[in-house]
Amino acid sequence: MSLSKLNAISPVDGRYRNKTEALAPFFSEAALIKYRILVEVEYFIALCELPLPQLSKFDAKDFHQLRELYLNFEQEDATAVKEIESITNHDVKAVEYFIKEKMDEMGLEEFKEFVHFGLTSQDINNTAIPYGLKAAMNDVYVPLYNQVLEKLEKLSDAWENIPMLARTHGQPASPTRLGKEIRVFVARLKEQFNLLNDIPSAAKFGGATGNFNAHQVAYPDIDWKAFGKQFVQDKLGLHHSFPTTQIEHYDHMAALFDNLKRINTILIDLDRDIWTYISMDYFKQQIKEGEVGSSAMPHKVNPIDFENSEGNLGIANALFEHLSAKLPISRLQRDLTDSTVLRNIGVPFAHTLIGFNAMLKGLDKLILNEDKIRADLDQNWAVVAEALQTILRREGYPKPYEALKGLTRTNAEINQETIAEFVATLDVTDEIKKEMLAIRPENYTGI
Repeated sequence: MSLSKLNAISPVDGRYRNKTEALAPFFSEAALIKYRILVEVEYFIALCELPLPQLSKFDAKDFHQLRELYLNFEQEDATAVKEIESITNHDVKAVEYFIKEKMDEMGLEEFKEFVHFGLTSQDINNTAIPYGLKAAMNDVYVPLYNQVLEKLEKLSDAWENIPMLARTHGQPASPTRLGKEIRVFVARLKEQFNLLNDIPSAAKFGGATGNFNAHQVAYPDIDWKAFGKQFVQDKLGLHHSFPTTQIEHYDHMAALFDNLKRINTILIDLDRDIWTYISMDYFKQQIKEGEVGSSAMPHKVNPIDFENSEGNLGIANALFEHLSAKLPISRLQRDLTDSTVLRNIGVPFAHTLIGFNAMLKGLDKLILNEDKIRADLDQNWAVVAEALQTILRREGYPKPYEALKGLTRTNAEINQETIAEFVATLDVTDEIKKEMLAIRPENYTGI
């Protein structure tokens, strides 16, 4: 059976494939093979540029055709590597053999034994994977994150002057503005994104146990540590981790996943708030012709986009949590538990993309119901009690908190008339009474 959206086991490659396929060039098996070839080829070229004595005759004009192996990487190339792997039972060795076969075809066979020279598999994996991860962040994640941020900024501006009843502990509280409440999420997201930019994309490169043993014994006069740093940082644009064991210690990658998790958590918080506002009828949702809200109740327009977003961001966070907790741990100089786990790093990114897109779809459907928001304010005049008692404090009035507490903590309805009657009984100047009577739920919104 050929793989299709209907028989894929994971929804990220099935139901949601159209929302996640942008990640395939970075996290698929073919993508990993391509990035491994890139690292192997660029490493070979770097050895030529040293130059190693045996590579001094290599014509720099041939660098381009070597680079074509990853620049023009096709599906049939990935298939060819997998066929070699079916014999070697080793994925990185299969890449090495693939490159050597291509060098035979190019007439470069006399140099091919310097492909993968002195390296272990993790020198390739721990550069190829962070290279692809960094590219996915820059090319896919960041643009979509910016769409979410820009949408929230626009909504915050549009709703800047919409007064709204706040709720703390689910109870009516000092009024706020809808735009300001959205701006809170904007500020939180920006702060986390700034932290995200400070996390380096780290890579390991140093042989079987991180000490350049094989390199040093073959060419003891070369500063291999400096070579490794230059190769990783200048050629690949990554941060060179040194010293390491056989594998990269993944501390920076764990920090990245933890940071992505915090961004998702902020958006889950937003999903739940918007869901609640919809349930309070503060927002209505645009109805798409032919769309069904409930299979049983025809009147319903469910907030499914925010529920979809929350669910997928939650799955993403569970996976990011495991990745950040597991990857920095390895027995002694190397165990293999990181290998199978690393193959899944695209999955939380996929669920994150699904969550982002669902949120954007939901935000685009929102229709502000100002009548309901105003009505809620008008039904909760008790919230101006804070303002009144604070003015009385300013004026030195005896026990102002207790006076307002006595007024508001009754079963009687508190409205504009009730407040006016209360103010009339106060032993303060007419000027102060006028100041207090000017306060309304819709204008008591702070700064």
